[in-house]
Amino acid sequence: MAKDAALILLVDDDAAIRAVLGSLLKQEGYTVLTAASGGEALALLDKQPIDAVVTDLRMPGMDGMTLLRRVSQAWPEVPVVVLSAHGTVALAVDAMKGGAADFLTKPFDRDEVLFVLAKVLRGAASGQRRGQTAFSPLGASPAMAELRDTIRRAASSSATVLILGESGAGKEVVARAIHEASPRADKPFIKLNCAAFPETLLESELFGYEKGAFTGASQRKPGRIELAHGGTLLLDEIGEVPFTTQAKLLRAIQFKEVERLGGTQTTKVDVRFLVATHRNLQQMIETGEFRQDLFYRLNVIRLLVPPLRDRPEDFQELAEHFVSQAAQNNGRGAMTLAADALELLRVQSWPGNVRQLENFMERLVVLSDGPTLTRADVTRELSRDEQQVRSSRSSKAPQSEPRLEDHRREADRKAIAEALQRAAGNRSLAARLLGISRRTLYTKLDELGLVELEPDSKPDGPKPR
Repeated sequence: MAKDAALILLVDDDAAIRAVLGSLLKQEGYTVLTAASGGEALALLDKQPIDAVVTDLRMPGMDGMTLLRRVSQAWPEVPVVVLSAHGTVALAVDAMKGGAADFLTKPFDRDEVLFVLAKVLRGAASGQRRGQTAFSPLGASPAMAELRDTIRRAASSSATVLILGESGAGKEVVARAIHEASPRADKPFIKLNCAAFPETLLESELFGYEKGAFTGASQRKPGRIELAHGGTLLLDEIGEVPFTTQAKLLRAIQFKEVERLGGTQTTKVDVRFLVATHRNLQQMIETGEFRQDLFYRLNVIRLLVPPLRDRPEDFQELAEHFVSQAAQNNGRGAMTLAADALELLRVQSWPGNVRQLENFMERLVVLSDGPTLTRADVTRELSRDEQQVRSSRSSKAPQSEPRLEDHRREADRKAIAEALQRAAGNRSLAARLLGISRRTLYTKLDELGLVELEPDSKPDGPKPR
């Protein structure tokens, strides 16, 4: 997300903090709104879309943790960074468990503030959310009944679970369901989207870092593994973890200990690992992209989340659930889906699975009039999607490159035209200038479709037809 497109809401009861931090963010190109209290912040969130919230934890009235919970419930897509003068791991765990995207300690360091804010905005743009599930594990289909039974069995253990499925099928929902049904339900559920970070940043997110470990590391900071102590860590898109980081991750899973970047001491952790991917890890092993020993460590319990096309019995329940959810989130009141509209939706392919259906239904709710979503409403939005696809294909379509034969024909055309001009239309002389026979010249004139010039005064060969 570009800085000039990002609107940051800064919440702190200290006017000096608001002024200094707000000035810093504006200098970096961010647009900044400020609020002196949690109530004022909620009012601003109600009025306009905010890209990220930075809030103090210790404030009179509504404190930062309460504001964090309110934002997570009403605007789950908005990342929240918390500020604290008491930057302990325990407080960080509470904030992360409550929905925080990250935290900063006071007195804050300029480079670290910019580093963290850029990171959470990038995570939000890539679809990474904390405490947010794409859908509840709904559906009465046999596939979902079997999946729920496996979730129940897996939840009672502490074994690592490998969750497989296509993008948008609901792997994160399955992971959260496992956590909430487990003995660790009252402990942190931490999620890390491994595809959202470059290699060096991913390692620091996983294992944490010591002060001075790299530029911008002005304070010691625990990684996601350490923050998940006592609870569950979901590593989404595990197939995107660089090969060089996989060995360190394997050790953390196997020995339940981590070593921060720039540090020399190991920290023991009690974490249950859940991993998810849409990629074929066994195929990646064959191509040398994924460690076989790490795969065996992850593949203790395997769950396959079925794609939407394999659970048609669940379509109506999901569609109606998303309509109700979107109407509530967008202040639309009760809304229903007409039967013919549902049937039109049912026959679509939905390659993005449940996530695509959820997003489409929310757009349908927001852009439609009246309490009932009609077939005409669905047709309109499907047409918009088709237009966007056609426009995208058109803009990406490569321009046709001229072939070598085309270059040769054009060169021949220019050479012959120039020779005929120099020979004043005398083909015999033009052929000599070109170093070819008159018969060859006639053949070229015919092939190239050149306008026939006046014939020679002394023709000595067949004329072009």
